[in-house]
Amino acid sequence: MTLLFFDFGSGEILLILLVAFLIFGPDKIPEMARNIGKFINDIKRASEDIKTEISREGDRKDREKRLAEYEAKLAMQENETTENKADVKEEVVDDKNQNE
Repeated sequence: MTLLFFDFGSGEILLILLVAFLIFGPDKIPEMARNIGKFINDIKRASEDIKTEISREGDRKDREKRLAEYEAKLAMQENETTENKADVKEEVVDDKNQNE
């Protein structure tokens, strides 16, 4: 993850850190850094969870679509098989009638 720091230069960042150090003191800075780190980590985790959920939903919809296509294809094949059975049955009956 790249932080642009809103186009701040290194000197400006050092100045901000110095002011924070003077305002909050050396005791509070590590605690604040930990809290900020935890917050950023929570945000990353939440965004990953959202991405994962969106991906799962997309995959589920894709599987449903493929299943529907497969079922339609299977139904067409079953219809063709039924028609072929009927045709063969007719041929057998016709052959039987011709032989008699």
